[in-house]
Amino acid sequence: MPGRFDEDGIRFQYPENWLLEREENEAGWTVSLQSPGTAFLLICLRQDLPTPEEMADSALEALREDYPDLEAEDKIDSLAGQLAIGRDIQFFSLDLVNTCWTRSFFSPGGTVLVLCQTSDLELDRHAPVLRAICASLEVAAE
Repeated sequence: MPGRFDEDGIRFQYPENWLLEREENEAGWTVSLQSPGTAFLLICLRQDLPTPEEMADSALEALREDYPDLEAEDKIDSLAGQLAIGRDIQFFSLDLVNTCWTRSFFSPGGTVLVLCQTSDLELDRHAPVLRAICASLEVAAE
């Protein structure tokens, strides 16, 4: 039976063996999902409504601080039925290529940022799971 998250109009399912943690912050909340390996997914809801571009840019800047040589490609997708902007990102860490993607969009509850990351050693195993979690993401109408 998969785990389920449902808060502020954001819903998704995730594998029961992945650890979910939720943290409040001054502008909303962040949920992290950790695989049994190194793959993880973050979903941030910002109720102060930065633009999706600002959210995607902030995520890229934070990654670039740690990985200045990262490669990033702008992307536009649909996520949870919403137009989502972000980047597909690759960088080296501990001699491994890491693949990361970000997508951000407006929802009735605020601006949402989704960040998924896995290493090349787990890419074949965890990228489909990360994509399935993203595919299960729903945004409730107001």
